[in-house]
Amino acid sequence: MRTLFIILLAVTGAVVATAGPVLSKQGHSGQFEHASLPTGGMLRTMPHGEYECTLPGDAGGAAYKVVNAEGFRISTASRYRNSAGTGTYILRGNKLTFTAGPKNGELFERVGENQLLKTDAKGERSELLCTRLADRRQ
Repeated sequence: MRTLFIILLAVTGAVVATAGPVLSKQGHSGQFEHASLPTGGMLRTMPHGEYECTLPGDAGGAAYKVVNAEGFRISTASRYRNSAGTGTYILRGNKLTFTAGPKNGELFERVGENQLLKTDAKGERSELLCTRLADRRQ
């Protein structure tokens, strides 16, 4: 009987935890509002390793200019590290958002298996391109 009670308690807790964000909520106006569901595609992770960020060069000189302050290293569990510290990121579809740490709030678009292009809040692309240089196991 005790085991059955524990199982029912666990199942009830799981149902409440998963249904909570979807349930309707009453807003400030007294009207019920529906919680919005996350959008943006399937959750993924970037390949682990060192990412070097560059800006385009010119025809008369170097093909690109390295921006050392923008570089970072992707490791396990959706974590990254740069010279200022560590943090986390989330990759939904091809949209990467740094969610904590020194790059918190920065947005990127995945444009290749090992490449990210920095974007602004509206999704407008910048010229900053970050490319994975080497696997973390090397």
